[in-house]
Amino acid sequence: MLIAHLTDLHIRPVGVPAYRVVEVNTLLARALATLEALDPAPDALILSGDLTDCGLVDEYRLLRRMLDRLAMPVYLIPGNHDRRGPLREVFADWPTLGSDPEFVDFAADIGPLRLIGLDTVVPGHGHGALCGRRLDRLRSALAAAPDRPTLLALHHPPFVCGIEHMDGIRLLDGADELAAIVRANPQVERVLCGHHHRPIQARWAGTLAQIAPSVAHQVEFRLDPGAEGMLVLEPPAFLVHAWIEGTGVVSHQVYVERHAGPFPFTLDPDYPGA
Repeated sequence: MLIAHLTDLHIRPVGVPAYRVVEVNTLLARALATLEALDPAPDALILSGDLTDCGLVDEYRLLRRMLDRLAMPVYLIPGNHDRRGPLREVFADWPTLGSDPEFVDFAADIGPLRLIGLDTVVPGHGHGALCGRRLDRLRSALAAAPDRPTLLALHHPPFVCGIEHMDGIRLLDGADELAAIVRANPQVERVLCGHHHRPIQARWAGTLAQIAPSVAHQVEFRLDPGAEGMLVLEPPAFLVHAWIEGTGVVSHQVYVERHAGPFPFTLDPDYPGA
């Protein structure tokens, strides 16, 4: 059982790079080509927010055309760059989109795993929040399958990572309540996030919280207080979470671009013991 996890696509209208330098549409096309080439193929794909850069109908239409060709089910939640109205307009008949009239989230069972996506968007703001209603929905979704290993996806990370300008726009409201729910539900194998555009992991609320790198640009690695937030064009990547019987969930990082190799592990004839 394989679950792919892509995040922070930041799709723009055709011919318009994000921040004037990032050809996000080309980068997503390459990421999806890498995803489709995986053997075995993932059983499902989670997109954890910032699907588009400005939340425009044209951006969602382009994204939908790119996702329509995928054979696997695609589960998505919004990020702070998204807008629920245009997203719902374009993806109104998307088979995995939740039916809640206010929030864009999902809960689904894929093989032995349960996937839950939370909408943490605060319209017009960069930080995230979870209100009582969204937290109650999470409690119900977890209570419906207490023995099923669960991947919980949300855009805004609920923990401090040390990149100061990103920590200021993490999940600010409802993070403590979310932690209490996760601690009370040991079936939560992973908390999967985006938003920070870097691969980051932390032990949080009794489980492993992971921030996936972006398939577009990355946030510069700066842990010095007061550092200005800047983007860098480090290699794009995504995560693949494998359910392995007897072990549980094992997470792998997959780079989008091809590099030299593969080469066989052939020993030099002069190597001792060759």
